[in-house]
Amino acid sequence: MTRKFFGTDGVRGRANSAPMTAELALRLGAAAGRYFRRTDGGNEHRVVIGKDTRLSGYMFENALTAGFTSTGMNVFLLGPVPTPAVGMLTTSMRADVGVMISASHNPAEDNGIKFFGPDGFKLSDEAEMEIERMLIEGVEPAQARNIGRAKRIDDGRFRYNERIKGTLPRGMSLQGLKVVIDCANGAAYRTAPEVLWELGAEVIPVGVTPNGLNINDKCGSTYVSTAAEAVVAHGADVGICLDGDADRVMILDETGAVADGDQLMGLMAKRWDDQGRLSGGALVATVMSNLGLERFMEEQGLKLVRTAVGDRYVVERMREGGFNLGGEQSGHIVMTDYATTGDGLLAGLQFLAGMVETGKKASELTKVFDPVPQLLKNVRYGTGQMPLDSAGVKKAIADAEAKLNGNGRLLIRKSGTEPLIRVMAESVCETTLNGVVDSVVEAVESATRSA
Repeated sequence: MTRKFFGTDGVRGRANSAPMTAELALRLGAAAGRYFRRTDGGNEHRVVIGKDTRLSGYMFENALTAGFTSTGMNVFLLGPVPTPAVGMLTTSMRADVGVMISASHNPAEDNGIKFFGPDGFKLSDEAEMEIERMLIEGVEPAQARNIGRAKRIDDGRFRYNERIKGTLPRGMSLQGLKVVIDCANGAAYRTAPEVLWELGAEVIPVGVTPNGLNINDKCGSTYVSTAAEAVVAHGADVGICLDGDADRVMILDETGAVADGDQLMGLMAKRWDDQGRLSGGALVATVMSNLGLERFMEEQGLKLVRTAVGDRYVVERMREGGFNLGGEQSGHIVMTDYATTGDGLLAGLQFLAGMVETGKKASELTKVFDPVPQLLKNVRYGTGQMPLDSAGVKKAIADAEAKLNGNGRLLIRKSGTEPLIRVMAESVCETTLNGVVDSVVEAVESATRSA
């Protein structure tokens, strides 16, 4: 069965346009509700639903609630909370399923729906395929006496706050650190500043005035300039930039320079290995991670295990291999000792813990390895277009690989969350790097124009 609705991170698209409509959300809630019900009777089945700050979140929250309750599921509404809070609360509340309404780093006009199983982890491809089948075929509603109830949970974020503060060593304080925290006007706009302040940091908040339309708008992990300016202006020690649902992070040093997920993973892998905490002597990352990270791991006598793009594929490999650290260059950092999914604030706290333990400046910790020059460009394509099937694109890719000739690598893929073709290459020769990427981009653009 071909996947029609689910991508690499749930169902996502432009809000109030097909497929991301209230009708689809209702049907999706009903299908997921029927899939996760343990029996056909009673009202003991639970789902927790969180969301970020997008205006469309209200619409999808209500539609999903209607779908779930129609199949006999009791719904617990968390309101705006980070994605990792949904994973945590799904298990702590003994729910059958968790749902996060968010399009992560995408603009406010987009939204998405992603699911967590009763163990707090994102669903497998097989589970998503079965839910999609039930969505398309339809499900039988519960009898009138078995319709579920809905209840708002007002302290969900506080439960998450306490759990995440407990990930720092007992007695550790952040007192003396001045921290810029950019919450992207998203799900962590209250949580992140609260946690940092309660741990003793002096907090300069950025991106904490959501209005439903400004999530990720010139702020957050995909636009670090705003936070970088604040770091320099306030003489801060460090900046932490989250995305719209707070499951990814970028770290800024005291000069405003950015460290991506690869640098953070390298830092944490070495630190955890030195402390005897790195399970399996390996870090799990995706094919997008820089070749420099792989070489750094080899120098430390450690392994880099690569997966397909998507933090849930990273987590699946971690669970299969018994590894406890993984993530993505984009800033998803997964620490299964503490969480079931990427957690930007948790990763930020671990970085701050490293600063406290070593007494080093952020700039001394963020430069873990010298990255191999890497270039990524995106090409948007239209509905129904398949530019990668074009003969011209295939030839451009073959020519680019021949030019790299073993001295770099080329990765071409469709985004699982947006209608984009991502063209990424690495090479020690920047002239070659620019040339191969531009040649493939031009071919893809030509294919989209002629389609």
